[in-house]
Parts: sequence; structure tokens; C-alpha cells
Amino acid sequence: MTKAGSKGGNLRDKLDGNELDLSLSDLNEVPVKELAALPKATILDLSCNKLSTLPSDFCGLTHLVKLDLSKNKLQQLPSDFGRLVNLQHLDLLNNRLVTLPVSFAQLKNLKWLDLKDNPLDPVLAKVAGDCLDEKQCKQCANKVLQHMKAVQADQERERQRRLEVEREAEKKREAKQRAKEAQEREVRKREKAEEKERRRKEYDALKASKREQEKKPKKEANQAPKSKSGSRPRKPPPRKHTRSWAMLKLLLLLLLLCVAGGLIACRVTGLQQQPLCASVNTIYDNAVQGLRRHEILQWVLQTDSQQ
Repeated sequence: MTKAGSKGGNLRDKLDGNELDLSLSDLNEVPVKELAALPKATILDLSCNKLSTLPSDFCGLTHLVKLDLSKNKLQQLPSDFGRLVNLQHLDLLNNRLVTLPVSFAQLKNLKWLDLKDNPLDPVLAKVAGDCLDEKQCKQCANKVLQHMKAVQADQERERQRRLEVEREAEKKREAKQRAKEAQEREVRKREKAEEKERRRKEYDALKASKREQEKKPKKEANQAPKSKSGSRPRKPPPRKHTRSWAMLKLLLLLLLLCVAGGLIACRVTGLQQQPLCASVNTIYDNAVQGLRRHEILQWVLQTDSQQ
């Protein structure tokens, strides 16, 4: 059987004033919903059952003032057990608890506590001490609360330290990211400036080229009036021989060769007796004699001039 009521009927039947006794009910889970419907039951006895855990919504029973969970099989309490802020009396005798949740430090109204016969952590066991009488149980409640407050403070400091470390790490990451972004901006800025300078040089070169092209016609226009005003005009360069002139020279050369060949043939070969060759030979002889007379005349004139 798992819930009260199967053995004792409705929970209201077990309610005696403000005390609800569910001990020895063979419970392995707590009927939280039914208990929440009985806010009058400020004293709850769940001892001598088979409870191994308490559900998290059990901590919503904030009306509880006295709670007996002794002689169960509890291995741990809910992490938000400290929500039971009105709890003054807590019996956890003979369970399987090793530690208590940090929220236990919030039970500011706790006046009585029994942790005997639990496999407690050595430090917690030493703090709790024995609970053999009323005085010792009250001392146990006080010492355990102080210890848990110290544990809570240590954990809070550790949490703050981790947060600080995380914040510092985050700041470093952000600073590194900002530095990276600044470097990238600087690179982009430098590249943009280099591109602008390159385009400016190209523009200047293009402008210079246009100016040079504009200056050339002006120079030619300025040189033309100078030749008219005073300085002697330059002689036009001699014309190159045209192709027709070269052909004419070639023809004349061939003609001379032909004439020379005919003359030789008429004077050396047996063609001397031919009428044509006789005429050619006569012309050749007259020409030679004329040249000789011309040479004699030149010699006479040269001699006379020397005298």
C-alpha cells in the first residue's frame, strides 16, 4: 500500500486537532495533494514508513510546524527543503542521510533537530553531535543551522567567484573581439586608402597624357610662324628615289650593256664587214678621235694658263 487512506480512510478522519498521524501506514510516497488540502494540520507524523524520497512539491507544505520523518529510508531531502520556513521541530532519526541541502540554512525558526543514526558526512556529524535529550536536540538545531549558513555563504562566495571569473573571461573575449574588429577596420581603411591612391595616380597619369597630347598641335602651330617671320626655312629633305626611277636606271644599265656588247661584237668578231657593224665602228672611231682632241685641247689650255 502506498498512500494513507487505503488503510485509515480519509485523512480528515486521522486529523486530531492540528495533528495528523500517518505513522506506521506502510507509505512509500507522501500524499502531498491531500496534505495540502489540510492546512490546519501543522503537526505531521510520517515516521515508521518506507519513504526513500520526498517529492519537490512536499516543500510547498509551508504550514508545517512540526515534522516527524524518523525511521524511514530517506537518502536525501529536496533541494528546496528550506521553503518550510515555519518548521520548528524536525525529527530525521534513523534514515540514510549523508548531507543536508544548502537551503536548510533558511529554516530560521528551527528549534529542535535529531539526526542520530544517519551515515552523515563526518564534518556534519561532528557539528550535529548527539541528541540524547531536549537540550542536546536544541543545540543540534542551532549548530546545524549555523553550519549550513556557513556552507551556504561559502557556496555563495564560490558562486560569486565563478561569476567573476566568467565575467572577466567574457570581458577578455569582448576586448579581444573589439581588438580584432578594430584591426579589421584598420585593414579595410588601409586597403581603401591604397585603392584611392592607386585610382588618384591613374587619374593624374591620364590627365598628364591628355595634356601632352594637347601640347603637340600647339608646338607645331607655333613652329610654323617662326619659319615665315625671319629664320631661313629649312630645305625640304631630298625625295627618296621612287620605284619608277629605279626601274629607269635599270633599263639604262641594260641598254648600255647591250650597246657595249654590240660594239664588242662588231670589232672583235667576223661581223666587222657587215654594213651595220661598219657604221658602228666608224662612229666609235670618230668618238675616240674626238675625245683625244678634247684631251689635247685641255692639255694645251692647262699649259698656257701655267705660263
